[in-house]
Amino acid sequence: MCLPACLEKMALLSRRQFFTRAANSAVVISSAGFALPAQADSSASPRSIRYSRVVDLTHTLTSDFPTFSGKSQLEMSTVGTLAKDGFNYFRWNIVEHTGTHLDAPLHRSNGVSADRISPEALIGPLVIVDIRQRAGADSDSEVTLEDLKSWESHHGRIASGAIVAMNSGWDAHVRTAKFRSSDDDGHLHFPGFHVEAAEFLLSKRDVVGIAVDTLSLDRGSTKDFPVHTRWLGSNRWGLECIANLAELPPQGATIIVGGPKIASASGGPSRVFALV
Repeated sequence: MCLPACLEKMALLSRRQFFTRAANSAVVISSAGFALPAQADSSASPRSIRYSRVVDLTHTLTSDFPTFSGKSQLEMSTVGTLAKDGFNYFRWNIVEHTGTHLDAPLHRSNGVSADRISPEALIGPLVIVDIRQRAGADSDSEVTLEDLKSWESHHGRIASGAIVAMNSGWDAHVRTAKFRSSDDDGHLHFPGFHVEAAEFLLSKRDVVGIAVDTLSLDRGSTKDFPVHTRWLGSNRWGLECIANLAELPPQGATIIVGGPKIASASGGPSRVFALV
């Protein structure tokens, strides 16, 4: 049996051990901010991130959410009810690439599946390239290499480990036919990345992920999906159908991607946040 003084000393040691381990693992959370894990080098200090608000970049997923095929990709059925079974719970029948979702490298290559993406690669500085004015006039607009160079001329070099997002303003159309912009021949028309821009980001800037507020990393009119092929083929990930980029500055926010951790998944619906 431990005397009160003994218990007090043990509690003090436990607190010291907790904070020592927290410092070593470099995961510190507060209302003002948090520190990301240090790299493998044990001498590296945590990289702190301070923020004042959280912006949800995720659309609410419903069975009528627009899809590339035009067909519903989510069905929910009741398995149990509170009145009958003591719990409400449902069965989901869902296509991975539905709503705000992650494209893992496996989606278009033999790269890693969603569950094998490093968690460190799902958190990073967010760069937002605004093409709303051009996209408003031309649904087939793309984020080009010139757009990226223009962004850097105003804001500085895109940081290694960044996630670069296209803001075309398309999230505002998510509940209208314009989100797909299907023509009489069934071809889709919405903005995306140009493959030259993707190539620059992976070979010259070491960007870990790209994101779009439309249905595809490639523009809707593509026939061969060059951005999917090149970007995911480099073992990097993408996000599609993100929302609320207009609430964020061109730089300075940190994005956190809650991607699915399902074995062998090629992607899946994700909860995505930005810290500002």
